[in-house]
Amino acid sequence: MNKYEIMFIVKTTMEEAKIKSTIEAMKKIITDGKGKIVEVKEMGERKLAYPIKKELNGYYYVLKVEASKEVISEFDRRSLIDESILRHLIIRLDEE
Repeated sequence: MNKYEIMFIVKTTMEEAKIKSTIEAMKKIITDGKGKIVEVKEMGERKLAYPIKKELNGYYYVLKVEASKEVISEFDRRSLIDESILRHLIIRLDEE
């Protein structure tokens, strides 16, 4: 399994329950694929550098995970489909 850092931004204009369910759904993709979530950082609401889909603010989340390439590909695919996620970034961490 490889180590990855995943950052994603969730819309702030949704209800709080919808935001939490989106985050849980993203974590579930990793755990359902036999991946392991090592660390979750909730960075809170921040102003975006530029408007994305007419949104000015977003909730930032960072996940450090250990997962296979297939699980990460599925996370990437689902993040692109989900309307409540404004942006996401996946970085593979080198072995130290």
